[in-house]
Amino acid sequence: MKMRDDNADMGTAEKVEEGIRTTFSRRLFKPFARAIVQYGLIRPGDRIAVCISGGKDSMLMAKLFQELKRHDKFPFELVFLVMDPGYSPQNRERIEHNAALLGIPVTIFRTDIFESVTEVGKSPCYLCARMRRGHLYAKAKELGCNKIALGHHYDDVIETILMGMLYGGQVQTMLPKLRSTNFEGMQLIRPMYFVRERDIIAWRDENELTFLRCACRFTEAAADGEVDSKRQRVKELIRTLKRENPQVEQNIFRSVENVSLATVIAYKDRAGVRHRFDEDEEPPV
Repeated sequence: MKMRDDNADMGTAEKVEEGIRTTFSRRLFKPFARAIVQYGLIRPGDRIAVCISGGKDSMLMAKLFQELKRHDKFPFELVFLVMDPGYSPQNRERIEHNAALLGIPVTIFRTDIFESVTEVGKSPCYLCARMRRGHLYAKAKELGCNKIALGHHYDDVIETILMGMLYGGQVQTMLPKLRSTNFEGMQLIRPMYFVRERDIIAWRDENELTFLRCACRFTEAAADGEVDSKRQRVKELIRTLKRENPQVEQNIFRSVENVSLATVIAYKDRAGVRHRFDEDEEPPV
């Protein structure tokens, strides 16, 4: 009986891998590889912790990394890292099942993050994200990695730009890579930077896969749907604007590549120092 299950699992993994090389190569693997090349996300000798949350984005990222490794263009190592922040037994089992189904050899470690953030009244999702990242950095470094890879995609990037402007009063975005300020020698990379969410969904549905969305207790308890409501409203706004201007998504993305400091009222430098301009000051070059 177990042998038949293993064969079924292997068949699913092979089907998914074949699809990444053929049907989804242009929409998934090529933009994944382009981000790695364009932003210099991987260097020879890197040991990368591919961080898997159990959702569609990170699971696909793991498969794309396996495909990149198969090409063997330069030497690098992968660790497929799953942090269990306090999943229910059913959700933990779903992640383990999907990893086996897709042929991803995961390393799982346990934390109590969900228990910690459920007592927080304000911004539990923000605190959870920060705590997750800290634990991932620490475990990855313990395992000899110098980078962690997260599964944020193109749509996450443009939504973050608008959310910062509309709800945070600031212009910022997710960077494709950044160095950790708390873990020396560690770097975060986002190789899904050019991958569109609609293509990830198409890949998931084509392979009839079921992944976790957000499995924390706070989200499960929020029957009014307030969690992620701001991001959902931004998604709907972008869809509305796109009906009038098909280029709106690309324009949002490019807006943070074309910032003119000579035409902004103020900005913050890397040290967080605020600089303001008036008509008598020389603009920065």
